[in-house]
Amino acid sequence: MSAGVVRETVLSTLREALEDARASGDLKLTTVPALVLDVPKKAALGDLATTVAMNLSATEHRDPREIAEIIAGRLRSHSEVLERIEVAPPGYINLTVKRDLWFRVLAEIEAQGEQYGGSSLGLGQRVLLEFVSANPTGPLHMGHGRGAAVGGALANLLRRVGYEVSTEYYINDAGRQMRLLAESVEARCRQLIGQDAAFPEEGYRGAYIDDLAKGFLAGRQAAGQDPLPAGPTESCGAWAYARMLEDIKADLDRFGLRFDTWVHERALFETGAVAQSLESLKARGHLFEQDGALWLRSTTFGDDKDRVIRKQDGEYTYLASDIAYHRDKLDRGYDLLINIWGADHHGYIPRMQAVVQAFGHPKDRLKVILVQIVNLLRGGRRVTMSKRAGDLITLREVVEEVGADAAKFIFLTRRADSQLDFDLEVAKQQSAENPVYYVQYAHARVASLFRVAAERGVPVPRTGEVDCSVLSSPDDLELMKPLAEYPALVEASAQALEPHRLTYYLQDLAARLHAYYYKHRILPPLLERELNGHDHLKPAAQDAEQERKGETLTPALTAARLCLFRSVQTVIRNGLAILGVSAPERM
Repeated sequence: MSAGVVRETVLSTLREALEDARASGDLKLTTVPALVLDVPKKAALGDLATTVAMNLSATEHRDPREIAEIIAGRLRSHSEVLERIEVAPPGYINLTVKRDLWFRVLAEIEAQGEQYGGSSLGLGQRVLLEFVSANPTGPLHMGHGRGAAVGGALANLLRRVGYEVSTEYYINDAGRQMRLLAESVEARCRQLIGQDAAFPEEGYRGAYIDDLAKGFLAGRQAAGQDPLPAGPTESCGAWAYARMLEDIKADLDRFGLRFDTWVHERALFETGAVAQSLESLKARGHLFEQDGALWLRSTTFGDDKDRVIRKQDGEYTYLASDIAYHRDKLDRGYDLLINIWGADHHGYIPRMQAVVQAFGHPKDRLKVILVQIVNLLRGGRRVTMSKRAGDLITLREVVEEVGADAAKFIFLTRRADSQLDFDLEVAKQQSAENPVYYVQYAHARVASLFRVAAERGVPVPRTGEVDCSVLSSPDDLELMKPLAEYPALVEASAQALEPHRLTYYLQDLAARLHAYYYKHRILPPLLERELNGHDHLKPAAQDAEQERKGETLTPALTAARLCLFRSVQTVIRNGLAILGVSAPERM
């Protein structure tokens, strides 16, 4: 598995051309830059382009256009690969690939199947990906859902290119927020049994607090116990925490997401990991005491100010347990740590990278992806109220209304650090306006076509049995070319940690397939005798023929187009799998 047969072949040809130029003395090539192929923005310029001549200009001490002409001259001897080679200012080399090379993509996809697009880029490096990590003090909301979609897709993406990925959820179950949950549930319990109880000023609200309180009281009543036990705050808190964690896991399961490991913040205190981590930093000279508080000297590593770890009253800040948690991550021997956080945590990045450096590791051992907020809309109008959580729309509500597939795909239609508008009505439409429906329908459309072919006794042959040269129209190439780019796209998306690039690609590929389907006939016209007993085929046949009259279809062209459609279907299925979205056979 590689960057794809087209790119690999062209890159190999380019290397040979450079070596020829060096051997002849036309170029010195004391150093050869990394060879990169780009797709020109204008199709008229060619299929691929390289800037290698401009990159060589400094070391060759020559005008890049002159270098480009030398390389182009060497490339022109490779007519079996390249149809046209052109030099453009200030030193681009634009390349048009022979049609036969595009046909090899179909065979490559058929041979690799679900592995197409994979590579060994990661070389088995171990990655720990931590995401969602919502406090167990309330239900998961839309922001958590977007983080879950990004994290799940990124894990799949990195695995696809050869990384060994572990996914982890960090449970913030220590400290003030857990006390507030306990006090909120206890206060509501007291109110429900008729006691006069003030609700905590900063307590958690929403119908879910009522549900927790009612569940707690119902359980005690069923057990024949008094409504509230001795030590009611602790009991209410423990029960509410267990229930919320159970709900979070259930919501993630409905979303199609399961974590490899769950780490408890409270365990870091109970096992002494926090104390040990602080002692380690103290021994390294990175802690100091001032005004009765304990500080991390994070400015040593580029933070804009030093950070408090333990306050004057002896209470630890969040940073204390985060230090211990990240030390534990580092001690587990991962090559790369990736955290996915809400955008409001952007100020926390420098201090955590300072922690990584304070423990003797390079700053870039930790990478942080920020996820921006989601604006929930219904028919273009803002939705602000949740039945369950008060002022936040829960992930469960959205998944129940539009489904996990639609939610995940739409969450991934923008860069993670860009705000996202999520329209519930659009997510339920069965039209091109709904991006996930449009892509899934392309996959289902091919499956439907193959079922019709089977009913009519038309085989879908292997690519090696097909004369692909009959795929001679510009539309054929327009559908084939993106298939060749898929492996390079997967690698680039993984390197950039940007799975959203796949949604752009899949929408474009689906649009090309739908356009091709309506413009070109794939199967021979149905004869009247074939329609007898197959009434369900008549509407599709009539619709298809309305658009495709006048096109001559031979058995060879049918076979080639079926192979082309099978390749498109495979790539769509593979791309959706990375996103964690299903590829239905029927819709």
